[in-house]
Amino acid sequence: MADDNNQAETPSLNILAQYTKDLSFENPGAPRSLQARDKAPAININVNVNANPLSDADFDVILTLNAEAKEGDKIVFAAELVYGGVFRITGFPQEHMLPLLFIECPRLLFPFARQIIADVTRNGGFPPLMIDPIDFAQMFTQRMAEEQARSKVQALDS
Repeated sequence: MADDNNQAETPSLNILAQYTKDLSFENPGAPRSLQARDKAPAININVNVNANPLSDADFDVILTLNAEAKEGDKIVFAAELVYGGVFRITGFPQEHMLPLLFIECPRLLFPFARQIIADVTRNGGFPPLMIDPIDFAQMFTQRMAEEQARSKVQALDS
């Protein structure tokens, strides 16, 4: 007879809460910026992911999206969203925790954050900004490579 305490815990990833931590929209040239234009402004989008432990199993994952539209050196609009989720992660091996926190969790948050950015740009008088899907796995791989390179440089400097 197997003891229940010896059985491996079934891996699970649950979203306990989602929230907007910070939302900012700037339309510095309004109402002039709302006039028809010959060409679309250049749009730059930056994405960042952070994770913080709340307990042994609960984590706060923060997805930050910054979008800036410019015509030349003039800002047409700027939007910033800090969107978070509290996740309960249990039963996964330790080596899977970072990929879960920096790939899977933001992947689950992204559609909601994308919709908020689309709504705020539309409410600002512009066509909704529909951010393309983000490859969080590639972002994670790049971040890990940068951290490895940084640690090698620090080791050489020591």
